[in-house]
Formats: sequence, C-alpha cells, structure tokens
Amino acid sequence: MSDFTLFYTDDDYDDLSMFADALECVSKKVALQTFDSADKLLKALQNQPVIPNILFLDLNMPGKNGFDVLEELRSNKNQASIPVIVYSTAMDNAVIKQCLEAGANYFMTKPILMQDLVECIEHALSIDWKNFKANLNNFVYKRHKHNISKHN
Repeated sequence: MSDFTLFYTDDDYDDLSMFADALECVSKKVALQTFDSADKLLKALQNQPVIPNILFLDLNMPGKNGFDVLEELRSNKNQASIPVIVYSTAMDNAVIKQCLEAGANYFMTKPILMQDLVECIEHALSIDWKNFKANLNNFVYKRHKHNISKHN
C-alpha cells in the first residue's frame, strides 16, 4: 500500500521515465500515475476516484499547457486543493511569478542528475501541503548541491 499518490504530466517520455526511475529511490512508498498530455490528466481527474497527494506538472506541452491545467484545476471545487508543483525547464522570473499567480503551490526546475531528481521528490513529499502557503520567498525549490539563485 502506498503512502502517497503522485500524478505527473509531461509530453516528454524521457522525463516521464526518469521521474518514474527516481521515484523508486525515495524513502516512501509512492504510487505514480503519468500522463503525456494535459487532456489525459484532466480526464483522469474527472473519471477516477483517486485524487493525487501531489501533482507534478510540466508547463510547456502542445495543446493545453500547464497554465491551462492550473486554470481548470483552480476553478473546479473538487480539484482546487490538489497541491500542484510546476516542474519545468523554465527559470524565468516572469514565468515563475505567473505560475504562483495562477495558483501553483511550488516550482521546481527539472534537474539533470538522477540524485538531484530524487532529492526534489523527497523534498516535495516532506512538505505539509495542508499548511504550506506559497509566496515569492518559498515558492521556488533550491537544491542543496546546485543552489539556484533566489527569485524575487
């Protein structure tokens, strides 16, 4: 039995595969459901009894993008409280601010190294999402080894 259920949506199959591999290395038992498009994610959320504990969401996808997903989730009372981590290659301050304003709970840059991805996932699992309130000072994940500059 899993402690957590994660959903991860990304149109890049290599990223989906690397994420699944990294998840096998985390300390908690985690069930993972992956989706290669925003439409598949949204359909699954409407038709499944499973609500994810955390949703990792890529921004840049063809068709509906991550911002479209955030808008739909935050306007649906049954899905509005799902913690959403934008998981992207983007590191532009304007994009980060737009994610926060759109209702994302957290922002993580996709790491290159597997150990960094495991660390990212472990960190996401350690957050008390019921009490976490995102703001510009705590919104962007900063890896310990490859510290990212502060975004304000």
